[in-house]
Amino acid sequence: MAADRQPSTPRITHADRLVDAKSGIVKGELAAYYARVAPLMLPHLRGRPVALVRAPDGIAGELFFQKHAQHGEMAGVGLLDPALDPGHAPLLQIDTAEGLLGAAQFNVVEFHTWNALSRAFAQPDRMTFDLDPGEGVEWPRMQEAALLVRTLLDELGLPSFLKTSGGKGLHVVVPIRRAHGWDEVKGFSQAIVQQLARSVPERIVAKSGPRNRVGKIFADYLRNGFGATTISAWSARARPGLGVSVPLDWDELFEVDSADHWTVATIAERLDIGNAPWAAMERSRKGLGDAMRRLGYLVN
Repeated sequence: MAADRQPSTPRITHADRLVDAKSGIVKGELAAYYARVAPLMLPHLRGRPVALVRAPDGIAGELFFQKHAQHGEMAGVGLLDPALDPGHAPLLQIDTAEGLLGAAQFNVVEFHTWNALSRAFAQPDRMTFDLDPGEGVEWPRMQEAALLVRTLLDELGLPSFLKTSGGKGLHVVVPIRRAHGWDEVKGFSQAIVQQLARSVPERIVAKSGPRNRVGKIFADYLRNGFGATTISAWSARARPGLGVSVPLDWDELFEVDSADHWTVATIAERLDIGNAPWAAMERSRKGLGDAMRRLGYLVN
């Protein structure tokens, strides 16, 4: 990706600063990437609180995870009502390409989103299952685990959508109607993972921590709690090679050879497909009541 495509507004300073040694991508090129994918990425960011991973000295240096406003303003990055997260500085929201580039100017590499809209913050509108491989897990096991998650969700009558994480794993996303609070959604997602772990204990575990998942996959339901975030579709990852999180059609699962199958340097081949694999997400939303009953999950 050529540096001469670096955006002009907001102005990107130190555009030749190295972000990733493996790919050779510099700050101006990463900003140009975000300018290019903004039309695809903004639908995943718009209207949601975001969290940011900043890498002022490139991804080999210290990384900073930022969920709240700090000193100085990023152009185009909105500040939300502090009442959404009491006791903290305002949460952040990015609705425009200007916000993406304003963040890039502040050395943001990763963009994460909450599972709720800012205007309806008390009730999540999706569940996310982050399939996180333990030591020794080969990629075909990851693909099989994603299918196992989908199969159980199908049995529960819940739709599911797939994306690469851009890092090591896969994300299965369930669009839901806003009818339950954070604790209920997290509790139910935990019950789903526990059911999976009982069904295939040799492959999936329901407990976090490296010791619990050697040779196995943690189906991370913790992404569904208040305060948790997940990498946005089309975000780069602050890992060598700058992998990108990309929406997939389920039929493409076995065509992808890694979680970082696409990178900032190779993403052009995927842009024409864009968000098409997730086109049905909004109209697929389901309430959780029937699924809870099918699983025998009782809400207090």
